[in-house]
Amino acid sequence: PQMPHGHMPLPSFWKMVEDTLQQSSAQLRIFCQTFETVTPSPVTQPLNPAEERKVLSLVSKHGPDKLYQVTSNISGSKDLDLTLLRGQIVALLQSADTKGNTSRWLVDAGGTVSTLRTPPY
Repeated sequence: PQMPHGHMPLPSFWKMVEDTLQQSSAQLRIFCQTFETVTPSPVTQPLNPAEERKVLSLVSKHGPDKLYQVTSNISGSKDLDLTLLRGQIVALLQSADTKGNTSRWLVDAGGTVSTLRTPPY
């Protein structure tokens, strides 16, 4: 079967491909800017007294700059993955898993989570 643009001379075809990619890139940039503008930043969840005690313990053990609050429920899917609930506080032990994968973080709760996309608590 003949491609729809098979009749075009090669330079014209590549120009069309380049124009299409530039247009798609511009659309993607606009989408990303809109998404960043429209998406509200995560709201810190209030803590119950037990969680407050846990936070104080984590701060004294790891320091305040290592604490993160989970902004949406996380379901663990691999070995060592944790299932965490929205609002839970965890301390970052290292910004990679035990195999060095930086898209997974090792946290104090006894396992790994996908990189937390939240500002530190």
